[in-house]
Amino acid sequence: MNGQLTFLRERGFDITVIAAPSESLDIVREREQVATIPIPIEREISPVADARTLAKLCGIFRKLRPDIVNAGTPKAGLLGMIAAKLTGVPVRLYTLRGLRLETTSGFKERLLATTERIAASCAHQVICVGDSLRQEFVRRRLVAADKAIVLRHGSSNGVKAERFQYSAEQFAQIEQLRESLGIPAEARVIGFVGRLTRDKGIVDLHEAFTRLLNEFPDLRLVLIGWPEEGDPVPSPVWQSLQEHPQIIRTGAIKDPSLHYGLFDVFVFPSYREGFPNVPMEAAAAGVPVVGYSATGTIDAVVDGVTGTLVPLQDSASLASVTANYLRNPLLRHRHGEAGRRRALTDFRREDIWQSLANLYGHWLSERGLPLPISSDEKTVPLRKAA
Repeated sequence: MNGQLTFLRERGFDITVIAAPSESLDIVREREQVATIPIPIEREISPVADARTLAKLCGIFRKLRPDIVNAGTPKAGLLGMIAAKLTGVPVRLYTLRGLRLETTSGFKERLLATTERIAASCAHQVICVGDSLRQEFVRRRLVAADKAIVLRHGSSNGVKAERFQYSAEQFAQIEQLRESLGIPAEARVIGFVGRLTRDKGIVDLHEAFTRLLNEFPDLRLVLIGWPEEGDPVPSPVWQSLQEHPQIIRTGAIKDPSLHYGLFDVFVFPSYREGFPNVPMEAAAAGVPVVGYSATGTIDAVVDGVTGTLVPLQDSASLASVTANYLRNPLLRHRHGEAGRRRALTDFRREDIWQSLANLYGHWLSERGLPLPISSDEKTVPLRKAA
């Protein structure tokens, strides 16, 4: 939500961010100049801890008396929507950023479906961050079709495309970065940014990279991200990722914008998404994207225009399509430039922020509540949102 909260605050919303305590929450408070309330929120299912969190949320809402609650992520969305309904919040919006249940089965899938259905039922409207996510949510009968919407072309926060419009000075920095990572000048580079987990397709990416080395022996794979204990890749694959001399792991990077300038192709084999940010960042940098035809990814990549989509869990096709880009610089340039144009025109952050502000205004009017007043007209109290 970088920049989004400041935008809304300047348009008259008194914002409080409630999330698990972290350095990120502290950064948001200072950067966006909004109030924050840290409370423990377990990512995994934990009935006792979840009951405590729900009770705390109810207490906070009774004290804050917000006009609007907008809650997201599976756990915070569920607990936030229940607490908002129990305390009579006038406007309740559930932001669906992805369907975790897509990569589960059995009891866990049914449980997650139930929690999603409850969160949606407590909300007045469900904001889906992508069209394919909305379609999947409706198809699974977790929400009525007329209750779920997508703002503009989708995404959580748009793309700050100017970060990827490199100057001559930044191109020089990219070359220095390449040298510092030990990447030879003539070597091709494929890149990935995100969590290094099974459901992000890291096993498939490793297999595709191994295949590609047969034709491109100098190829480098740059992985920007971190592992998670809840969805680890198999030990042999993880060992190879750590030890292979042509696989470069940078760990988490606060601002990887210059790293995209290293990539010839961005490979994104995630099994499920809401609306993924990193393929759009790659597009903004003029890098073509190869990905799976997964929920969310099919909204971020225009197949045959800004990149290429292949069937889920088909690492052979992943390698074949990537090889085609590596062989064909004109195709890389054409799809990369198409992606850049799309990022600049369809995913401007300010357009998405304004759409959200308009939605808030619509619901305030529906409830007969005063509309917010922008920061240069301070004679009317600010509207409260959490």
